[in-house]
Amino acid sequence: MRQLEFEIQSKVWMYGGKASWYFVSIDKTIADEIKKNELAGVRRGFGSVPVTVRLGETTWKTSIFPDKSGGFLLPMKKSVREAEEVGVNDVITIVIRVRD
Repeated sequence: MRQLEFEIQSKVWMYGGKASWYFVSIDKTIADEIKKNELAGVRRGFGSVPVTVRLGETTWKTSIFPDKSGGFLLPMKKSVREAEEVGVNDVITIVIRVRD
C-alpha cells in the first residue's frame, strides 16, 4: 500500500483564548495533495485526517483538521513542543504521514 508522506516547513502559532492551543498550518497546496490522494475512508469526524508526525527525534500520532483557508491545521502537543524546544513563531520542519 502506498504511503502519503509530506515534508513541511511551517511556523508554530498560538490560538489564544481560555485555553491556548498551538498549531502548525499546512498550506492549501499540500492539503489538496492529501485530499486528492488520501486512502478511501480515512477521514474522520470534522473532516480530520489521521496522521503520524515526526519533528526532530519525536514521533506521535494525531489528526490534522481542515482550515477555512483550504489547508489543514496540525495541533502541537505540549510534550512535543517541550521535547523539541519549540515555541511560538519558530519555523519547524515536520514529516507527516497519512495513516489508514
